[in-house]
Amino acid sequence: MRARGLLASAVAVLALAACGGGGGASSNGVGSKSPQQIVVAVQSAIRGVKSVHVAGSIVTQGQPITLDLHLVPGQGGEGQMTLSGLGFHLIVTGGAVYINGTEQFWRHFGGTAGATLFKGKWLKAPDTGSFGSFAQLTNLSALFGQISNGHGVLKKGSSTTINGSSAIAVTDTTKGGTLYVATTGQPYPIEIVKTGADGGKIIFDQFNQSVTLAAPKNAIDISKLQGA
Repeated sequence: MRARGLLASAVAVLALAACGGGGGASSNGVGSKSPQQIVVAVQSAIRGVKSVHVAGSIVTQGQPITLDLHLVPGQGGEGQMTLSGLGFHLIVTGGAVYINGTEQFWRHFGGTAGATLFKGKWLKAPDTGSFGSFAQLTNLSALFGQISNGHGVLKKGSSTTINGSSAIAVTDTTKGGTLYVATTGQPYPIEIVKTGADGGKIIFDQFNQSVTLAAPKNAIDISKLQGA
């Protein structure tokens, strides 16, 4: 499925600067740290996150991708995505990936037969192997864990306000992305903006809110289709 390659690229873009929202009134001190120390502070803060909302759009390999996902560390996530305008609902939980695509989505990736079989239904697959890229998009630990290995030369920018939160900018001068980190409350990432042909903007907010993940009923198990 071509979607898997696009999603793998999307994971790499997100990992460049995993982003989120912060709150609180008192300074957390990251504004006085070096850019490398700020990234370490973000990683430390993220380890205690119970949930986060991720939304935005990017272009990867010339293909536009939008996402609106709620992630729960250690459990998975759920939400909406589009690949080149083809929309689908994604749930990752209990070691499985569930996809409910539009008719256009199934027709594009599965032809007429796929559109007929899956229209209005959920497809279930393991969260490893061929569908691992889908699962990675909801794996908060893996997403943020790649920050230290995924960036180039970092430069600290000016203090600013992003989405109503005080923030400090950290720019990857090698790859062209800018990460905005909250300077009050927990040093959560707030936003990532990347310029260029594969650019876009991703925001992270709604930290630690209640999110319930539930496997959809009557999903079509892909392993049974493959064994038929």
